[in-house]
Amino acid sequence: MHNKLFSPIELRGLTLKNRLVVSPMCQYISENGSANDWHLYHLGNFSIGGFGLVMTEATNVNTVGKITHKCATLCTDENEAALKRVIDFNKKFGVAAQGIQLAHAGRKSSTHPPALGGHPLEADDGAWETVAPSAIPYAAGWHVPRALSKAEIQQIQDDHVESVKRALRIGYDLIEMHAGHGYLTHQFLSPLANQRTDEYGGSLQNRMRFALETFEAMREVWPKDKPMGARVSASDWVEGGWTVDETVAFARELRKLGCDYIDVSSGGLHPAQAVPLAPAYHAEIAQRIRNEADIKVMVVGLIADPHVATKIVESGQADFVCMGRGAMWDPRFPWHAAETFGAEAQYPARSTPCLPKLRPQLFPNHQETPA
Repeated sequence: MHNKLFSPIELRGLTLKNRLVVSPMCQYISENGSANDWHLYHLGNFSIGGFGLVMTEATNVNTVGKITHKCATLCTDENEAALKRVIDFNKKFGVAAQGIQLAHAGRKSSTHPPALGGHPLEADDGAWETVAPSAIPYAAGWHVPRALSKAEIQQIQDDHVESVKRALRIGYDLIEMHAGHGYLTHQFLSPLANQRTDEYGGSLQNRMRFALETFEAMREVWPKDKPMGARVSASDWVEGGWTVDETVAFARELRKLGCDYIDVSSGGLHPAQAVPLAPAYHAEIAQRIRNEADIKVMVVGLIADPHVATKIVESGQADFVCMGRGAMWDPRFPWHAAETFGAEAQYPARSTPCLPKLRPQLFPNHQETPA
């Protein structure tokens, strides 16, 4: 049977084979910012599992922007070579397009990984100075960041550009600017974190300035035939914070600069957030952004049911469904979802011996794909 979840879609010169995307997920296991054998397994596993697009984790454009000591960076030749090994493998053996999310954590840098509590590093742990739009800590007891000068803002934008150039040499098909989850670009957007009085703070247009300038600079060095998007936290879920209305306005401005999609998430800016967690809880927000900003959207958020994923795409709430934990739990989700609906999934050649249609005695509930 026809299922839109498994229909192809174009982003500029890139055709994705289906609408299922593996979200960028920090692994906190890089060495000096470089990918290693875990990344080869982690991303390679998804790349052969039938997803249309696999995103490399939030990869920082400089070392100051790392969340933890073990976070990924793309700012040295060693970082570039290590990631190229992974992406070359994925493209040789997998079926998915490859994307990367570029980031800077700002005031949420210099912390322990979540598995160790996620709290700020102490001097004995190798803490480093954090930076942000304003000298406002993420929470009580966190490092008070130093407010960035205009020259430092320009340098961070230049760092984004250099990382884009490296991503191109690696062979990525798509790049994404991280403007969500309380990291630096989101900090500039939200009035809760940005209290600057210059052209980078105050009005909505000024608070968007850093993000828009950064995106434009990245887009200029990324080939015109390759897609580029942005992950955005659509709401801070805190009174006085960033709102869905502002996200719609931001998406419109990004589209003018050549943004091909918005990756819709939320939160991460303030510890008092009240996020209404439920399966696919961003879907209605994503639909509003899609309709009002006239731009393709990806949606993430507690999606692990193929019926829910199908409904999101077929109802027009989003063009793509992003999966994080759900993909980690079931890296063959596209195969299993296709089997559920009798749809056609993507299989690498070396996996075809396991196809249910070739072994009906092993898979008695197999639904044959209609001709």
